[in-house]
Amino acid sequence: MKTKLFFLLLSCLCSASFAQTKNYSSDVKSVDAIIATLYDVISGEPGAPRDWDRFRNLFKPESRLIPTRKNENGELTLKALTPEEYVTLFQSRIATGFFEKELSRKSEEFGTVYHVFSTYETKEKKDGSVTNRGINSIQLFKDKDRYYVINIFWCAESMGFALPEKYLK
Repeated sequence: MKTKLFFLLLSCLCSASFAQTKNYSSDVKSVDAIIATLYDVISGEPGAPRDWDRFRNLFKPESRLIPTRKNENGELTLKALTPEEYVTLFQSRIATGFFEKELSRKSEEFGTVYHVFSTYETKEKKDGSVTNRGINSIQLFKDKDRYYVINIFWCAESMGFALPEKYLK
């Protein structure tokens, strides 16, 4: 009995050691790739699981996601979130579908610093009507052979600001 248990345990350990982990390296090879992945990974049908490991791979530990919000008095505020806090918040609030896509982009770069001003729209259904639009101000860090999202600071039209035409082209 001990021999059978030993071989069963050994078999399980061998199987686990040969299990492949997902390779997300293509998601972070270029500015286009990391921005496309950022939008893709949070989008999906209601109840559809998101690949949060893929999401986490986009960020450094010190990265932050910073939405513009309104408090109970209607005053504009900020809330800096770690990527893990964002995952928790996202999972607790999105009972409907959520699809976000980029409409236009303006970019600047210098050395290791890349700034992307990305105009977006959101929908609850992939082919549904637009529920919100806004701008993601995304700061990227270029490190050797990959990019990292360092900050995403965003403001939606629902905060009371209409998108200027120049950011819709």
